Amino acid sequence: MATSSNGVFDVDAFLVTVSEGISVISPSKGQAVFSQGAPADALFYIQKGKIKITTVSRHGKEAVVAILGAGDFFGEGCLTGQPRRISTAIAMVASSISRLDKATVIRVLHDQPDFTERFLAYLLARNSRMEADLIDQLFNSSEKRLARLLLLLANFGKEDAPEPVVTNVSHETLAEMIGTTRSRVSFFMNKFRKLGLIDYNGTLRVHSSLLGVVLHDGPHAVHSSKAADLDQDFE
Repeated sequence: MATSSNGVFDVDAFLVTVSEGISVISPSKGQAVFSQGAPADALFYIQKGKIKITTVSRHGKEAVVAILGAGDFFGEGCLTGQPRRISTAIAMVASSISRLDKATVIRVLHDQPDFTERFLAYLLARNSRMEADLIDQLFNSSEKRLARLLLLLANFGKEDAPEPVVTNVSHETLAEMIGTTRSRVSFFMNKFRKLGLIDYNGTLRVHSSLLGVVLHDGPHAVHSSKAADLDQDFE
C-alpha cells in the first residue's frame, strides 16, 4: 500500500504503480491543460505547481472558479457523464500533472479502495469549500471575502498550514474570484497592510490576525508570529 511516513495514503507514490492509462504532462506557465468545450475524457492530479480554473459565459465574461495546488484533483466532471469541459484549466506556474484516462480512473476506483477513500475525501472537502464560497458570496462583504480568500491561499486551516504558496496572483484575479473590482481589492489590500494584517513587498505574508476580518464585523489587528509566505506579485 502506498503510504507516507505519517501513515496517510500517498497518491503520488500510488500513481507511479499504475501501469496503463496514465501519463504525466508538464504545462508551462500560461499553458492550458484543457479548454472549455473540449471533450471531458480524463481526471487530473497536480503533483507540483498551481492551476487556475476559469469559465466564460456566453456573453464573454470570464470568472475564476478556483486556484488549485499540489495534491488537488481536477477534471472530475468526466466521471459524472459530462461530455464537454465547462471550464478551462490553466497552469499559473510550470507544473507537473498526472493525467488519468476516464476508463483508468473507473478501474482504479473499483480496484483500489485506498485511492477511492482519498479521492472521495477530496471531493467532499471541495464540496464543503464550494458551499462555503456560496455562503460567503451571498452574505459577506467584499472585504470579508478577500480576507477569507487570502487565508485560503495561505493554507490557513489545513493540517500542515500555513505553507508557502508559490504563484503569482494579481489583484485582477483576486477581484474575479470574490466578485468585485480590482480597485476595491487594491483598497482593501492597502488597508490590511496598514493594519498589520498582511505584509507585502514582492512577497506577501498573511498573518493569522487577518482571521479577525472574517470572524468579526471589522478588522481586529491581533499581533501574531504565525504567518505564511506567499511568493506573489501584487501589482
